[in-house]
This record gives sequence, C-alpha cells and structure tokens, in this order.
Amino acid sequence: MTVTILQPRVPLGDPHDCTDAADELCILGAIYDTLLRRDGTGFTPALAESWQVSDDARTWSFHLREGVTFHDGSPCDAAAVQASLERMDREDKGYTLGSPAVWRQYLNGAEYTAEGLDLTVRLAEPMADFPDVLVQGFIVAPSAFAALDAGDPTAHCGTGPYRLAARSDDEIRLEAVDAAHWPAPENPSLIWRCEPDADARRRAVEAGSAHVATTVAPDSEITTGTLIRYRAPVAIIYLLNAAKGPLKDPRIRRALTLAVDRNALIDDVMNGQAKPLRGFVSPAHFGADATAGASRDPDTARALLAEAGHAGGLTLAVDCPTRLPDEAPELTQALADQLAEVGITLDIHMHEDREAYAHMVRRKEIRDLCVFDSSPMSTFRVLYEKIDSRVAGAWWQGYANPAVEDLIDRGRRTTDGDQRAALYRQAYRLLQEDPPWLTLYNPMRAILLAGRHPDFTMPVDGVPDMRALPRMEGN
Repeated sequence: MTVTILQPRVPLGDPHDCTDAADELCILGAIYDTLLRRDGTGFTPALAESWQVSDDARTWSFHLREGVTFHDGSPCDAAAVQASLERMDREDKGYTLGSPAVWRQYLNGAEYTAEGLDLTVRLAEPMADFPDVLVQGFIVAPSAFAALDAGDPTAHCGTGPYRLAARSDDEIRLEAVDAAHWPAPENPSLIWRCEPDADARRRAVEAGSAHVATTVAPDSEITTGTLIRYRAPVAIIYLLNAAKGPLKDPRIRRALTLAVDRNALIDDVMNGQAKPLRGFVSPAHFGADATAGASRDPDTARALLAEAGHAGGLTLAVDCPTRLPDEAPELTQALADQLAEVGITLDIHMHEDREAYAHMVRRKEIRDLCVFDSSPMSTFRVLYEKIDSRVAGAWWQGYANPAVEDLIDRGRRTTDGDQRAALYRQAYRLLQEDPPWLTLYNPMRAILLAGRHPDFTMPVDGVPDMRALPRMEGN
C-alpha cells in the first residue's frame, strides 16, 4: 500500500542548493543521508559513525558507516562524500531565495583527505558549528552529478531508505529500497501530492483519502486522526536599516522593540497561533537565553524617541511583500496601529513579486524597515550571515556591534558545546539591548496523521521525518 502525503507544495530541487523549506527538506531527507543528523540542539550519527574536531575548530575527521551504497549500487565512501561537499562549494550551488552560494562561505578553501571510510576536512577558517552545515549537506551519488547539473528532475540518487520512483509537477513518488545500513521503513511507498488549500488537506485525511496533511491550521478541530501542534523555529521579523536613516540610531531601534505588544499582534493577526519572540533566535536554538527578554514598555519607547530628537513624532517607510509571510500585509497594518500609539507613523510600500523583493533586500535597497523571516536553525549562521558587519551577508542591513562580533569570533573557535552556548547567550542578551531587527513571533504549525500515533513527534527544526513515519492505517 502507498502512503499519501498532502503538502502546499511538492518541490524537489537540486539537493545541494540551500533551503529551509520543510516541504522540500522532508522529501530530500527520505532520499538522501547526511553525515550527521540534528538531535535537539545537538547532533547524532548518520553516515558518519563517529567524528572528531581539532582544538582549533578547523580540522574535522569522520569515520563512515561500512557497507553503505547509493541507490545505483555504487559505494558511499569517503571519496564520494568529499565529492558532494566539493559540489556544495561551487559558486552555482547553495542558492536560496535571493542569496547565492550559501555553502561556499563555509566550505571554500577546505582541504580534504579521503581514505576508504575516513574523511578529513580542513576548513580555511575555524567553525565549531560546522555540523550546522553538515546536517543539510546531502550526500549524492557522484554518478548523478552530470544529470543534476543538466536539470534532469529524475536524477536524484542517494543512500536514504527511499528512492525516487516517479515525479510530475504536482506529485512525487518514492519507493523503499533494500538498504542494509538502515532499518526498513514502516511504509514501503510514499506519494507526495500538492494541495494548496489547508482545509482540503485536513478534510482529505479525515475522509480517508490521504494519510498525512502538513501545514494544517493548528487550531483545527479534527474529527479523526492525530494532530501534532508545534512551534516553528522560523522567526517573523522586520529587518531594520541600520546603515542610514532614523534606524541607524540604536535608541530608535530599541524604542520599536519596546513599543510592540507581541501578544496582541499574535491574537489579531495569527488568531493566537504563534509564540512571542523577543530574541534573535527561537527558544529551540542552540545558545538561546531562557530569560523573557524585551516586553512592551511604551513609556520608555516614547522617552527614547524624545531623546533621539523625535518627541513630535517619526515617520518610517516600510517595505512589505504580499506573501512569505502570507500574513505580511495584515501584520504591517496591525503594527502601524500599535506604533502610532508612541508617535511612529508607518509609510507602507507593498511588493507583489516575492523573489524581486528578496533581491531588493539582498542588495540592501530597503527603506527604513521590511517584513522578513529568519529561518536557519543554526545560531551561528544567523549571527554570521545576518548580523556580523564584517561579513555583510545577504540579509545584513548595516548593523554593527563590536561586542557581539567578538562573541561570534570566540564562538567559532570554541569546540566545547557548553562554553560556546554560554557565549551565544551573551550575544543574545546584547542583542536585546541593541536590536538589529524587530522580532515578533514564531508561528505555530500542525501536521495531521491518519490514525492514532501518540508517540510521533516533530523534530526541533519543524521538518517532518517521513523516513520515521509510523505505519499508516489502511496500508
């Protein structure tokens, strides 16, 4: 029997491009393995049976599992893993919406030694958080590289428990393989189908015509099945232009943070289906501070605005897309209503082309602020790619804080996890006082499974693990 999974989209692009889209990662994760897998805020073995890192956080040594083969029968050895990492390092790979060559900034200049099942990677720069890259470093059969480069949509070939059997624009079918290195999955065949409407996805599972519906409304009243609600780690934020204009002044950035009633925004815009976010990463991120963080204080917000010379009011121009996040227009209007209470007026500029919007942000052409999200599960990647002024990454908007950058430098060289987490907690607190963004909330999401599955849980990154899907009713 075949398990049918309904998603808003069924994308399956190049496995070496960078994506944080759960609806694509769950498909890739069934076909491909990585060296390591995320386990809470730590990591667990996958293709790498064990690993070590040098004291300077530059040299990483991996011992691979024995007997692993790709779906085409070729061996998955150290040379094959090296080939995938080198492909990830290409300038034309690692692309995500608006941001090219994401992986190259970490892998460029790396030196490799591959001998049998032992792989050593000598990075050009220290990176104690290198596993954050490796958990998305899908290991692809080298035999598939040429076809993938040519754009063949059927060329996927990994070592996971499922192989690609068929695909069309709105459907992808995977079949289980006889892989000695992994336990056989409970479900021998999986079909992903595109169903853009969340209510239709839910109704299909309840009616028995599908087994899994992703991204259903977390406040759904279900008649049958198992609804798993979870806090998505994606951060809904406004990037602030700290390079020029009023928000170059940290007092005004701080005033914005204190002027906002996050709980009211969640109630009004998200029907209560989100959790307030007062730091630059979610509570599920490595090194996040457990303290409550900034809360609404309109009196202090007004005082900061007056101190900055805007006692009579301030107008800020905001860029807003019509989707991603889909609630952006409604959110921006609700935010405008709240900020008006402390004397801030928002001049709203709408953008319908989401990819052009992303490129505008990447080129640092935003007005004073813009609606965005921050999705990497890696605390280091967020700091390095979005906050460090020396990197001036794709989503960086002029912010600079030497104390935070010192903690980034210390963190990338600190291989002891507890010590590194403590450094990131310090950065978390500093970024409360001198915020680079206006952080608002993490959305709540839900997945619906046919039947009763009380032991099924969602991984911390919000990506359903379909290779571990329990046996579905009706199979």
